[in-house]
Amino acid sequence: MDNLQLYTKQQLALRNGQDKPQIWVAYKGLIYDVTESRLWRNGKHYEHWAGQDLTEELSDAPHTETVFEKFTVIGKLNV
Repeated sequence: MDNLQLYTKQQLALRNGQDKPQIWVAYKGLIYDVTESRLWRNGKHYEHWAGQDLTEELSDAPHTETVFEKFTVIGKLNV
């Protein structure tokens, strides 16, 4: 995980399923590619939008952070 590319919040924001075809979300400093998830079609998952850091929002979700295990980590969020 140490050799992952760093992305800014601005770069992450472009991967929202609207501006670019990729759909990415960040959680605890890692960026996940959720493009193939049917739950993230059009960059929205319930009240959550792609291209954002969802770390603070997970407490409202009906699932735990293990949900991210099924997605590929593609980078680190440069904060």
